[in-house]
Amino acid sequence: MRSFVRRAGRLTAGQQRALAELWPRWGVPQPAGTLDLNKIFGRVAPRVMEIGFGDGEVLLGMAARCPEQDFLGVEVHEPGVGRCLLGIEKTGLENVRLIRDDAMVVLQDWLAPACLDRVNLFFPDPWPKKRHHKRRIVQPAFVALVAARLKPDGLLHMATDWAPYAEHMQEVMAARAGFARLSEGGDRPVTKFERRGESLGHEIRDLRYRRL
Repeated sequence: MRSFVRRAGRLTAGQQRALAELWPRWGVPQPAGTLDLNKIFGRVAPRVMEIGFGDGEVLLGMAARCPEQDFLGVEVHEPGVGRCLLGIEKTGLENVRLIRDDAMVVLQDWLAPACLDRVNLFFPDPWPKKRHHKRRIVQPAFVALVAARLKPDGLLHMATDWAPYAEHMQEVMAARAGFARLSEGGDRPVTKFERRGESLGHEIRDLRYRRL
C-alpha cells in the first residue's frame, strides 16, 4: 500500500519548462538494473537520499551547504519536482539529482546494497486517522530497505510535528535490530511544514538512528 496519493496539481509555465528542459540534465530515469551513483554524479562522494523532498527547499539548502556530498531527491509530485529543478538551475548546484517515483520502489529496485550514507525523511504524511495508519511510510518493510541501503554507520534521520507519528516511528525502530538511537536534534534547514506545525503549537521531533 502506498504512503502517498498522486495529486495532479497545476503546473506553472516555469515548472512545465523545467520538466521538459531541465529534467534530462538533473533527472534520473528508471535504470535497467541498479543505479551507478558514481556515474550519475561523476565522482565518488558521500551520498544522501531525501525521500519526499516537496519543493526541494531542504534538499537544495543542504546540497548548497555540503558541496562535498551528493544528494539524491525522491518525489512523486510533478509541481514539486518542477520547482526543485528551477531551484537547481538558479543555484547552479552540481551535487543534486532527482528521481520521480515511489521511494519504496527506488529503495527496493533501483539502489545497490550499502550505497547510501544517509537517508532523510522530513515531515512525511502522518495519516492521522487510525484506519489510515497502514499507509504511513515508516513501517517494518521500509526500515528493512533503509537498513539494506545504508552503509555501516549510516544515518536515518526522520522528522515530524505529529506526536502520535513520532511514537509510531520510535516503536517501529525499537523493533528493528541493527540501529542505535541517537540524541534528538538535527542539522537540517527549517521546512515550511515545520513552520506551519510550530504555528499550530505542534512539537517538532527529530529522530535519528545510526546503522550498526
